[in-house]
Amino acid sequence: MGEKVTNRWLIAAGGVLMQLALGAVYAWSVFRMPLSEEFGASVSAVNTTFTLTIVFLGVSAYFGGRLMERIGPRKVAFAAAGLYGAGVILSSLTSSSIVLLYLTYGVLAGIGLGLGYIVPIATLIKWFPDRRGVITGVAVAGFGAGAVLTARGR
Repeated sequence: MGEKVTNRWLIAAGGVLMQLALGAVYAWSVFRMPLSEEFGASVSAVNTTFTLTIVFLGVSAYFGGRLMERIGPRKVAFAAAGLYGAGVILSSLTSSSIVLLYLTYGVLAGIGLGLGYIVPIATLIKWFPDRRGVITGVAVAGFGAGAVLTARGR
C-alpha cells in the first residue's frame, strides 16, 4: 500500500497561520488606552496584564516544549487553542475587575500563547532540517505580522 505523502510547505503554512493568530498579543499597545478607560485604571496598571502575558508565554513555552516530547504537537496545540481562546473570551467579560483581566488574559491566555508559540517553531524545525534558520524566521515573522493585522483591524 502507498504511504501518505505530506507536503512540508503545507505544514509551514499552517505554522505561520498559527503564529499569525497568536501574534495578536503584540498589538497590546493599541488596546491599553481603551482598556485604561474601561477599567478606570492607569495605563501602567493595564500594562501589567501584558507583562503577565509575556511572562506566562515564556514559562509555558518551556513546559510546552517538554510536553510536546511526551504527547506530541497536536495535543499541545489543541490545549493551547483551548487555553488561549478561553482566556480571550473570559477577559472580554472582566470589565468589572482589572484583577480578573490579569488572571484571564495575563495568566490563562498567556499560558495558551506559550504553548501555542512553541508548537510551530519546534515542529517546523523537524520538518525542515535543511532550512532550520529560514523556517524559524518565517514562523517568527508570522508572529510579528499578527500584531500588524490586529492593530490594523482595530
